[in-house]
Amino acid sequence: MYGRLRRRCQSVIDELSLPEFESVEALCRHLAQRRGRPLRLHPLPTSGTPAGVCGAWVATSTADYIFVERQTVRLHQEHITLHEIGHMLFDHRPLDPIDTDGMAVLLRDLRPERVQRVLARTSYSTRQEREAEMFASLVRASGGNPADPPPAGVLGGLATGLGFRRDG
Repeated sequence: MYGRLRRRCQSVIDELSLPEFESVEALCRHLAQRRGRPLRLHPLPTSGTPAGVCGAWVATSTADYIFVERQTVRLHQEHITLHEIGHMLFDHRPLDPIDTDGMAVLLRDLRPERVQRVLARTSYSTRQEREAEMFASLVRASGGNPADPPPAGVLGGLATGLGFRRDG
């Protein structure tokens, strides 16, 4: 199962001809240009967001919005963003009805009828969540260094081993 999931995610990455990962912002600019629609990053509101949600992708007919938890380190914020981009690129659909109250917190300036889909991650138990998570990990491992270098010692070694930074 893991190998099949990895191959599926890698094929999506290969089809997109993504540049080597430099930064989340550069990737977002590349995807917005390629898809012909804006991709906007926003902080996840600190109040009114359902418990356990650290990221969300919202699609309208004209733009994509990704909301990311800001009360975490930059490396985690970048991973959350990449995860949400994975949902977007796999064209994942909500498994549950759209929560219009939660959507109102995220998109105060948009009319609810304009929102086509909302995906907010809270667990990794579904195929969609596993795909988005694998996508994020593969893109991050493709190269580049995070904006904030990982700590030294055991945590730094773990970050290197997981592909979050290169030695030397």
